[in-house]
Amino acid sequence: MPRKRFGQHFLVDNSVIDAIVRAIDPMPGDHIVEIGPGRGALTGPLHASGARLTLIELDRDLAAHWQRVPGLELVQADVLRVDFASLAAGRRFRVAGNLPYNISTPILFHLLEAVPYVIDQHVMLQKEVVDRIAAAPGGREYGRLSVMLQWRYEIERLFDVPAASFDPPPRVTSGVLRMVPRADPPVVDAALLSQIVTVAFSQRRKLLRHTLGRWLEQTGRSAAFDLRRRAEEVAVDEYVALAQTVAAPPSAKQPAR
Repeated sequence: MPRKRFGQHFLVDNSVIDAIVRAIDPMPGDHIVEIGPGRGALTGPLHASGARLTLIELDRDLAAHWQRVPGLELVQADVLRVDFASLAAGRRFRVAGNLPYNISTPILFHLLEAVPYVIDQHVMLQKEVVDRIAAAPGGREYGRLSVMLQWRYEIERLFDVPAASFDPPPRVTSGVLRMVPRADPPVVDAALLSQIVTVAFSQRRKLLRHTLGRWLEQTGRSAAFDLRRRAEEVAVDEYVALAQTVAAPPSAKQPAR
């Protein structure tokens, strides 16, 4: 039996399972890394497709079950400690899974480190998180998570999943998301971009001159960037351009407005 301390909610709705598998469209020879296989709602169909399957499962009772299934590779570990680049072994892989909702954002940021090896990601998340990831500028859902993932991925919201599709049912609606790494993303210092976006959204009700403007002054940086806006009004490509500018040699910079 799975351990209650992990708070798992197992997908049991066959129509939803079929829809997710159709969205993934697994093919023989694909290398698919499934995060949190649980009782195998997705694992069975993915394995039957002929794909090479690597499972990442922390729960030792569930892991013990999967160890007895032939033809699967099992990594019994905390997903946040898995080195996905090493797991790739030089070959690209696909990601699938019903991510643990309490650590879904850290998992997505952890996967960013291995994104050159990722073909695509089909993940189930809390709908609120899906809304934030896919949000466009101008709305209250748009924030740091939106910018940091949209910079690197093409994001496609697929469909919602009601609580009744799980056993036991969670208290929230879920959603399935497709994330495909951009083929030619802009070159930017990811740590610097993250720092800029974190500062910008630290006080999202204030104009950026009170947050990002002060940060630019304190760090001795400058850029031709309109600070008379709120963080949610700035598009992803503008944040990326700002990170590129402040990382450039001083002679290439212009003062912020």
